[in-house]
Amino acid sequence: MTFTFFELASGDPDPAFTTDQGVSPVSPGHRTLHAPDRHIIVLRGSSLAGRCSCWWTDTPRTLGERYGVIGHYAAADHASGKALLDQACKVLASAGCTEAVGPMDGSTWRRYRLITERGEAPPFFLEPDNPDEWPRHWTSAGFAPLATYISAVNENLDTEDPRSDATRERLGSEGIALRPFDAGRADEELRRIFHLSLFAFSRNFMYTPLAESEFMAENRAVLPLVRPELVLLAEREGDLVGFMFALPDMLQARRGEALDTVILKTMAVHPDLAGRGLGALLMDDVQRVARDLGFRRAIHALIHEQNRSATLSARYAKPIRRYTLFSRPIAGS
Repeated sequence: MTFTFFELASGDPDPAFTTDQGVSPVSPGHRTLHAPDRHIIVLRGSSLAGRCSCWWTDTPRTLGERYGVIGHYAAADHASGKALLDQACKVLASAGCTEAVGPMDGSTWRRYRLITERGEAPPFFLEPDNPDEWPRHWTSAGFAPLATYISAVNENLDTEDPRSDATRERLGSEGIALRPFDAGRADEELRRIFHLSLFAFSRNFMYTPLAESEFMAENRAVLPLVRPELVLLAEREGDLVGFMFALPDMLQARRGEALDTVILKTMAVHPDLAGRGLGALLMDDVQRVARDLGFRRAIHALIHEQNRSATLSARYAKPIRRYTLFSRPIAGS
């Protein structure tokens, strides 16, 4: 099978092609915003059979490895996917990378991972999705699991953490109090969440920072769907030291179902308060608030299986989906 590859620098226009293979091009807006070092297109004849982007500038470096990142991934079938990934690894190796990681759209702040155990639960709002055959594209190209993640569901919001009241009192004696998001000061609140996230997530696996402008644009887009009561902020002497960002599962409404599920999307705690019970309190309180608002279920979304948040989630929720981030050694490719 003959493929034609195009390697495009930032700002280069796409070549002419048709999209009858079911693969659509990456939007020019995402190409510009995400700023990949190289964008790769594979054609079968004149049809777009696959595309991805590669990043090697400002990617994570760990234990001597220089990571290259592959994202913006889509392929029409197994053959085009494997050919595309092999080509991407050659590009990353020529740039001096020793390990290829993906799929990741340049950063863990953006879309990354593949669903590898779908289960029976329907998709939820803001959950990334992919065709079930895509993981095999990656493993056939020599990639193996690097990290795994879960989403879990709490089917009973009446379940409460019996330690929460004591934790609230103890943290309160240290000047820490929880309050809901103030929609009247939305931009100010989002900026404070952003700056705490940068600090709190800086030790996370495969972390790289994100521009404030991109964070603000992404979160402003979902603000009309946010219930302020479901976004809890923890403050001490006016400083933000923790938050839980949750919102309704709007895909239920789009499917014509009763909107009875809330998604616990993001939680962060200042590192100085790690292990003090603030994360557990935020999770418990958001679920209590959701129950009082009439929600029946909570989805704990996209949790790294080795993170402490997975232990907190396991007190309430059972896994419904698994996701995988893949890697492949490429030195000498």
